[in-house]
Amino acid sequence: AMARYLDPKNDLTFKRIFGEHPDLLISFLNALMPLAPEQQIKSVKYLSPEQVPNNPAKKNSIVDVRCTDNFGRRFIVEMQMYWSNTFASRMLFNGAKAYVHQLDAGEDYELLQTVYGLCITNDIFDHKTAEFYHHYQLVNRKNTEEVIDGLEFVLVELPKFTPTKWSDRKMAVLWLRFLKEVKEQTRKVPAALLSDKKISKALTLCEEGAFTPEELAAYEKYWDIVSTEKALITRSATEGEALGIEKGRAEGRAEGEAIGIEKGRAIGIEKGRAEGAEEATRKVVLNALRSGIPIAQIKAITNLSEKKIREIAKS
Repeated sequence: AMARYLDPKNDLTFKRIFGEHPDLLISFLNALMPLAPEQQIKSVKYLSPEQVPNNPAKKNSIVDVRCTDNFGRRFIVEMQMYWSNTFASRMLFNGAKAYVHQLDAGEDYELLQTVYGLCITNDIFDHKTAEFYHHYQLVNRKNTEEVIDGLEFVLVELPKFTPTKWSDRKMAVLWLRFLKEVKEQTRKVPAALLSDKKISKALTLCEEGAFTPEELAAYEKYWDIVSTEKALITRSATEGEALGIEKGRAEGRAEGEAIGIEKGRAIGIEKGRAEGAEEATRKVVLNALRSGIPIAQIKAITNLSEKKIREIAKS
């Protein structure tokens, strides 16, 4: 029978692949992080939970794996199923906490090593460019070669990734293809993925048969959490939009009202002016008639018709 795969982006599978197999984590980090050849990771040690600062901002639907390497650098690897505006702040919070956490009281700052955050998001947060790989550092804005070491972050937008964009980074392409293309519906794995030893091992770890019924239930529960949270984010965005429209409508209404009042005032003045002019003309006609000026002459002075003059005379 053909193997059925579980999605590697799920909490259960992602942690099994990268949280239990240092060789796969090393390959993944070396492929995706901006490390010079002499800085490549040779070995990793998973950080025990007590070395990972408790984080109140941690949401359910984020998987993270943490380790330190042979240089003493720390890596926080995250898989996020969707993007929300708080994620960047959370990433900074986690990175900064891990950075501070390296030093026991009274130790020397020279012992501090860089903390790297790698976040793969199955969502798009940057709609302005086609770039899918975002590398952040503390740089001097005038001279970006000047860097303050300590924190570095890489964010990868999986939906935007296509293999052709990275022809020079073979392993990075394979890992991202593995994360993007392998899902529960996968029946035939692309040959390129099977031909690499590390990816092939990761694929085996995703086989449904390797999980207990309890684990499969946890796998499903994670998807429920993800869709609930996504719905909440979407809902608050939609509600925000609706509020915005409502507010815009109210502002429009108020503006319309103000314009209406202004217009009304102008029309009133205009009307008043016209009525005033009419009244003045009426007085001129009556006085002229009383003085015995002939109608023909009143016509010439006022530009009124004989009929109109006779109407005024009667009023």
